[in-house]
Amino acid sequence: MAKSKSVVVTGVSTGIGRAIAKRLIAHNWKVFGSVRKEQDAADVSEELGSSFTPLLFDVTDEAAIAQGVEQVAQALDGRPLGGLVNNAGIAVTGPAQHIPLSEVQWQFEVNVFGPLRVSQAFLPLLGARRDFKGTPGKIINMSSVAGKMASPFMSPYAMSKHALEALSDAMRRELKLYGVDVVIVGPGAIKTPIWEKADDINVDQYRDTDYGIFLQGMKDMMQEYGNEGLPADDVGELVADILEGRAKKTRYAILKNKFMMWTVPQLLPTRMVDNAIAKRFGLRKIK
Repeated sequence: MAKSKSVVVTGVSTGIGRAIAKRLIAHNWKVFGSVRKEQDAADVSEELGSSFTPLLFDVTDEAAIAQGVEQVAQALDGRPLGGLVNNAGIAVTGPAQHIPLSEVQWQFEVNVFGPLRVSQAFLPLLGARRDFKGTPGKIINMSSVAGKMASPFMSPYAMSKHALEALSDAMRRELKLYGVDVVIVGPGAIKTPIWEKADDINVDQYRDTDYGIFLQGMKDMMQEYGNEGLPADDVGELVADILEGRAKKTRYAILKNKFMMWTVPQLLPTRMVDNAIAKRFGLRKIK
């Protein structure tokens, strides 16, 4: 593939985003990657080399995103943008009965409104305009297993990913007008530094609720879950396959033990899945 193929990936400072950028560069893509800090821009640039260009913006900052669009447009010099990977995101945790609404709102601000802001800004470069000439690009929205299955204490995150999936499906159908495709990637546990930060989750505000005793178990489970995850490079390879046309589905689940952890729960009665998850978390009716 010629070096002229270019892609924007949000949230490349660590984890899945950085792995996606690295694998796409290995496939001869020019990667523009968003980071929030100058130091992250320098670190990623040093690792990834001349095929990487940092974009300094937060997905909640419309003005900074617009500057990123201008930077990419100037670099492309009339050539089309081949892809946009909406990867940046956060995970807010807590029991739905007690979690402050402001935290849920921030979850949506980053995980739902963020990808929508970025997509709206970059869509003209991807081909969503009447005067576009060339091959339209693709949008890949990074969802999660939580985009279809919600776990206890992760309702804000699962809500945001469910919403992102709805947005993705609607946009894919709307953007047929321009030939711009939208694909969902829903990873399970992936070995990234985010899982190492599980112990940093502050559950003190829930310590005196009936859920307090279970939240430490959730943190331990998250660390164990991450340690058993797939390499982040596997997600990067899948993204490359999608952008280059080798993978043609509209949604991909990528996780270890996919049959038991993804396929079977989709087939079982919801009450049965409820009971299995509650048992795993130790949740049972208070006597």
